Amino acid sequence: MINKNIIYNKNCIKGMPDLPDNSVQMILTDPPYLVNYKDRLGRSVANDMASNSDWLIPAFNEMYRVLENNRYAVVFYGWNEVDKFVNAWRKAGFRIIGHFVFYKKYASNARTVKKHMEYRHECAYLLAKGYPQSCKVLPSVMGWNYTGNEFHPTQKPVDLLLKLINAFCPTGGIVLDSFMGSASTALACIQSEIFDYLGYELDNNYFNIAMSRINEKSNKLRQVVSQESPKHKVIKPHYKYNLQNKKPESKNRRLPPPANDDYFINRAIKMQGVQNG
Repeated sequence: MINKNIIYNKNCIKGMPDLPDNSVQMILTDPPYLVNYKDRLGRSVANDMASNSDWLIPAFNEMYRVLENNRYAVVFYGWNEVDKFVNAWRKAGFRIIGHFVFYKKYASNARTVKKHMEYRHECAYLLAKGYPQSCKVLPSVMGWNYTGNEFHPTQKPVDLLLKLINAFCPTGGIVLDSFMGSASTALACIQSEIFDYLGYELDNNYFNIAMSRINEKSNKLRQVVSQESPKHKVIKPHYKYNLQNKKPESKNRRLPPPANDDYFINRAIKMQGVQNG
């Protein structure tokens, strides 16, 4: 039995061995890019050092093991260290079957930093364990809605993640995010109301932010449900008077709740009196 809709505040390499083989139906994750990244506010990501990629192979070995056969993984990555990522994926057993580019209307790198070009895209590989049957075909190039990176320096848009989940996870499946960050993958699953999530986040600060976002999203959904009026279909019998047997007979017809059977019977009797008069 696998726990779902939970995020563990621990290193995924230490946590994933507790999961059974073939226990999740999709992987959607955004691991550190190995680029020593810092955003405009000076925020960084744990294990994002180019000199430390030792975690890549054991992490993706475990992800491959827990993913069901003939299922998909979508993994964001750092293009400048792509060889290390590809090596880890192939050693684990993943097949590379596609590549996404998400174009931005803004540059990710700060203008004060001297670069050769502006970085206006994110990218991810579509990986497969076995030979999955495609559910929904997505374009290889898609847009990117700016999140403002309010909760995490590399925060991903929830709407985009949900689009990927809808395309590559079977209905009711569990989506594993081994590098959960601020819980955008979890929020996409919660918003869908048909997918479950499971994840790990090593950084205590981002873990607390993730839990806060999940609680807020869940509370909003509960409020929406409680405010919705019940949609009952009220079916009342509509009577017409049968001249042969002198008894009212019914036809089903949707009528407002105040109407009742006596009303229709009395109405039918009055109509008969009019006809006889």
